[in-house]
Amino acid sequence: MLLIDTFAGPSLIEGVGVFAAEPVRKGSHVWTLDLSIDRIVTPEELDRASPVYQRFIERYAYFDAGLGGYLLDGDHSRFLNHSDDAAIEFRADGDGYARRDIRKGEELTCNYSEFMPSLVILPSRVKDFQGSRT
Repeated sequence: MLLIDTFAGPSLIEGVGVFAAEPVRKGSHVWTLDLSIDRIVTPEELDRASPVYQRFIERYAYFDAGLGGYLLDGDHSRFLNHSDDAAIEFRADGDGYARRDIRKGEELTCNYSEFMPSLVILPSRVKDFQGSRT
C-alpha cells in the first residue's frame, strides 16, 4: 500500500503509471504491505482461476516467495512501472523508500529486480491496442 498521495495516469513507460500527488523527500517511507488492501493469491487459487484472471495476475502481481503467493497490490501501486533508475527502492524488509527527492507529478517507478529475482519484463500492451479504436 502506498503511504503517500498518488494518482494513476498516462505513462510514457507503459500505458498507465502512478504519479506523486505531493512532493516526497528522499528516504521517505512510501510503500508497505497492508493485507487489508493488498491481496495474496496462492498458486492453488491461481490454478483454479479463469484464464482472464490468470492473465490479470500475470500482468499486475508478482510471486513473493516469502509470502508463498502472488502479491496483488490493491491500490495505485499495481501501476508502478519498472526503471533501472527508479524513484523508489525496495529494501530487504520489503518496504519501499524514496531513493531521491520526488517532484509532485513525477511518475513513481521501481526496479522490479529488487523484489523479483528472476525478472522478466512483459512486453508493453500499448502497441497491441493503438489504432484499434473505430
